[in-house]
Amino acid sequence: MTMVSLPGLKDLIDSISRERNLPRHAVQAALREALLKGYERYRRTQNLEKRHYDDNYFDNLEVELNVDEEGFRILATKTIVEQATNSDHEIDLKEVQLVAAEAQVGDTVVLDITPDQGEFGRMAAIQTKQVLSQKLRDQQRKMIQEEFQDLEGSVLEGRVLRFERQSVIMAVTSGLNQPEVEAELPKREQLPNDNYRANAKFKIYLKKVREGPQRGPQLLVSRAAAGLVVELFSNEVPEIEDEVVRIVAVAREANPPSRYLGPRTKIAVDTLERDVDPVGACIGARGSRIQVVVNELRGEKIDVIRWSPDPATYIANALSPARVEQVRLVNPEGRQAHVLVAEDQLSLAIGKEGQNVRLAARLTGWKIDIKDTAKYDAAAEDEKIAAEIATQQAQKDAMEPEEDYPDLDSASEAADWELEEETDLNEDLTEDSDET
Repeated sequence: MTMVSLPGLKDLIDSISRERNLPRHAVQAALREALLKGYERYRRTQNLEKRHYDDNYFDNLEVELNVDEEGFRILATKTIVEQATNSDHEIDLKEVQLVAAEAQVGDTVVLDITPDQGEFGRMAAIQTKQVLSQKLRDQQRKMIQEEFQDLEGSVLEGRVLRFERQSVIMAVTSGLNQPEVEAELPKREQLPNDNYRANAKFKIYLKKVREGPQRGPQLLVSRAAAGLVVELFSNEVPEIEDEVVRIVAVAREANPPSRYLGPRTKIAVDTLERDVDPVGACIGARGSRIQVVVNELRGEKIDVIRWSPDPATYIANALSPARVEQVRLVNPEGRQAHVLVAEDQLSLAIGKEGQNVRLAARLTGWKIDIKDTAKYDAAAEDEKIAAEIATQQAQKDAMEPEEDYPDLDSASEAADWELEEETDLNEDLTEDSDET
């Protein structure tokens, strides 16, 4: 059997394996595919029968790679017929019976169709090189997907490599002694207080492992995700790891709408143990535990509050550090509440540019209106809310479709679907809490 010699094949495979952080068998698989494409190019160039080759025409071919002898062969599986009409896929029975008398029509044989060393051609060699490069990239993508797929939603350590447009390209690893791979930190996922200098290290949240033939990094990481805060607290607070303390909800504004505002997070915690203070556990002695998280987030302000099954209590806690005098659930079905505070607490409850009340609303899932206790007229407000509810109900009734109008039904269903799609981390945390 003939063989096309590839001097230095073994060293080439070892070199590519080291440079690409790929196992040798993956490099060999990519090389076999590339050589097969090279032979296809050689065969198309020959076009001995002046025929058009379909995409699957060469599916009966395979490459036998011999690393020890540093060469390869092209093998073809052919069907035995009485008289062959397609020499690439068929072979005459008489020809086979010369070496195997027991051969019958319908059997298959594997034949060596390796061209001579000098016949392979320059174009075929170029094709092989191009395909090899592509297949190696495909192998890398596959390895990354398999390696990081189960790590979505966890915290990794990243090292700044370079900048591409507004994104930061970071090097991350999945574990001990694992090679580094590239991850993308987009502009929207960066923190304003971070200094992304070369080789700087950060804790990052693995948001998504991209699939398919993506150009550039396949890993999308974040410094702005609420999940990063959850994981940082889980690492610093043993009670959370032991499930004695649970994180119920998180509201984070990592990139405030105004440059005059700093990043801020509110986190609601709870416990099933009477003797455990969940807020104190998260803060730690003299603030030691929360300070580690704050330092990692470059001074981000974090409010840890106690979750409560009572909406009024929960809302009052969420508006910390403001002192709340009363919470009126004026429209429980619409999740609307009026919060009464003293005049000197108004600005604190609302927060700078409304940040405090905005985060509290996101944390609790209630629409919160801050009111001055001294100026609040409960009866007038109740009438106003009742009028609003009546107006909304009238509009809803007017928009309800008749049975004869399926298109309106479809529109209503589409609106419901859009509302259902508005899910976030808090829903996942709530589900986890319910399970415990």
